[in-house]
Amino acid sequence: MITPRLTVERRLLREHALIIACDEVGRGALAGPVAVGAVTVDAAQARRRVPEGLRDSKLVAERRRPEVAQRAADWVGASAVGWASAAEIDGVGIIRALGLAALRAIAGLRAAGVVPEEAVVVLDGNHDYITPAGGAGLRVQPIVKADRDLASAAAASVLAKVARDDLMVRLHDEAPVYQWSRNKGYASAEHRAAISSHGLSAHHRASWTIADAPTLF
Repeated sequence: MITPRLTVERRLLREHALIIACDEVGRGALAGPVAVGAVTVDAAQARRRVPEGLRDSKLVAERRRPEVAQRAADWVGASAVGWASAAEIDGVGIIRALGLAALRAIAGLRAAGVVPEEAVVVLDGNHDYITPAGGAGLRVQPIVKADRDLASAAAASVLAKVARDDLMVRLHDEAPVYQWSRNKGYASAEHRAAISSHGLSAHHRASWTIADAPTLF
């Protein structure tokens, strides 16, 4: 298993005073919001050891994610999670919604005293979805597999994953038929069967391929 390191962060910090690393979760779900985690790492944090167990959230066992997320939060300088709702995804599309969620996460960092314009924003993937959503003035650098290889992006990933999973467990109580406490809004067999039987809830992404199911709420 590949362990994320700080090699890229240390290189970037030779040119920039601060890194803001972002990663998204929930992009492929049928229900619930998309979330983007954002964390800051400066030269001091980049000299510290990578938190024990830190990986891309998909590679961390669910039962271990909260403790890993706590270690990640203690390691980074600041952290925030931004959201875009299912209704926003339906209204503007998933890519623009990702950009809105990222900008909201960065706004959360700004509220904590971070000046995003002084940072380089590392974004997992090969596409800058932040600038078109209104992020002009930010220096955005997409990096493929950043959540796998960069400790900062892995921290953003696991923090966002834990926050979104917690939200989906709470939403489960509104509509337990969909079993969101187990599937977190993704397309499990039980989730699709519940949609076929009961239609869509207000938290489903009605514009997606599930749109032919009747609306419940």
